[in-house]
Amino acid sequence: MKITKTSIDDLNVVVAITIEKQDYEATINETLKDYRKKANMPGFRKGMVPAGLIRKMYGKAALGEEVNKILSRELNRYISEQNLNILGEPLPSKSFETKFDFDNWGDFEFAFDLGLSPEINVDFEKIGKLPYYEITADEDLIDKQVDSYATRFGENIPAEEVGEKETTIGDFVQIDVDGAVVEGGISALGVQVGVQLVKEENIKQLFIGAKVGDVLKFNPRVAYANDHEVTHLLKVKDDEIEKVDTDFNFTINKINTFVPAEINEALIKKVNGEDTELKTVEDFRNKIADDLKANHVYSSNYRFMFDAKGAITKELALQLPVEFLKRWLTETNEKVTAEQIEDEFDHFRTDLEWTLIKSHLAKANGMRVEEADVTAMAREMAKMQFHQYGMFNLPEEYLDNYAKSILENKEQKQKMAEKIIEDKVLELIKVNSDIDIKQVTQKEFDDLFEK
Repeated sequence: MKITKTSIDDLNVVVAITIEKQDYEATINETLKDYRKKANMPGFRKGMVPAGLIRKMYGKAALGEEVNKILSRELNRYISEQNLNILGEPLPSKSFETKFDFDNWGDFEFAFDLGLSPEINVDFEKIGKLPYYEITADEDLIDKQVDSYATRFGENIPAEEVGEKETTIGDFVQIDVDGAVVEGGISALGVQVGVQLVKEENIKQLFIGAKVGDVLKFNPRVAYANDHEVTHLLKVKDDEIEKVDTDFNFTINKINTFVPAEINEALIKKVNGEDTELKTVEDFRNKIADDLKANHVYSSNYRFMFDAKGAITKELALQLPVEFLKRWLTETNEKVTAEQIEDEFDHFRTDLEWTLIKSHLAKANGMRVEEADVTAMAREMAKMQFHQYGMFNLPEEYLDNYAKSILENKEQKQKMAEKIIEDKVLELIKVNSDIDIKQVTQKEFDDLFEK
């Protein structure tokens, strides 16, 4: 076997492989002998079919399979031994005429185009200052979070009459132009109607001041913004909406008004668990401020990585084997046209450059993902999900079991491993970069993404 490499330039090479008869002959002969032992053909006893006939029948397929096996194995081995950091996958060379004839046992020549990754050297001193935005937990933001908790744990209480924010519960019955109930018409019992959701102002005014037992007459399709809402309101199928072409009587059976939870120790326990050490509203607000700061770290880190990515890729200005990559994308994606590749290539290139830079930084600094890292992340995810449902201070085995179920999803586990490496790269960039910390409000931070 002969393998040679020809460099076209720093990013493109051609690897030629000659598979000689001696590389495969013995293996194929053994394969054909095995075929002969098992062959069961009319006119011949089992195992006595002539070797020439076996070779004629199965030799070409056996040859093709063995040559392809050798080719794949030796090409991958050569790439590994030569430390060729390739992009994409090897493609049949366009500059070399592949020679093979599986009807004849001889030497076979193949050649492949390889696109190489550029050499990467990140010099943080050349990157310049990188902004890091710390989002302040101002009083307005804390107030909104307190109000959110109060609303979440609020309750409906009976009211005597309907106002702007009340919710009514009653029965719909379809009537005709004379006000008589339509025989076989649509009716819906125990329907909840929130006054704020009524879009037609004249109909909304029918509700204001109404009391239990009052009957309001209106067309639901006029009252609401679209027919889809009406189908849910009247509990009818989409194809039945055209039947809703008259007024309905809505009899009010109950009126509720929503009252947010009082901001006191009881609410604090509902939010943080019965065992919480928080007692006063001030403690509660301080805890919210700390939580907001912790949550803001995720947003701040995301923006920092976004800015770092732009600055580092711009400074490195990596050269890539562009034509090879476009060809690889086209030939390995049947549903994508060359025109689509051309239109979307800049976005693909940006992502690829950053992926190469991250991989380089991770490898150069010996970053690894340990099983303990992934397990810890899974437990944190489990804890956060339980917290969303107001479940605090769960037994450790609950968290462990839920984390284990998360880790059983291989795709999810792979994503967590990638996130761990990205977080380590983020910290590396932070430590080695000149950071310009900027204090901003939530609105100022959100406005950054509008620029």
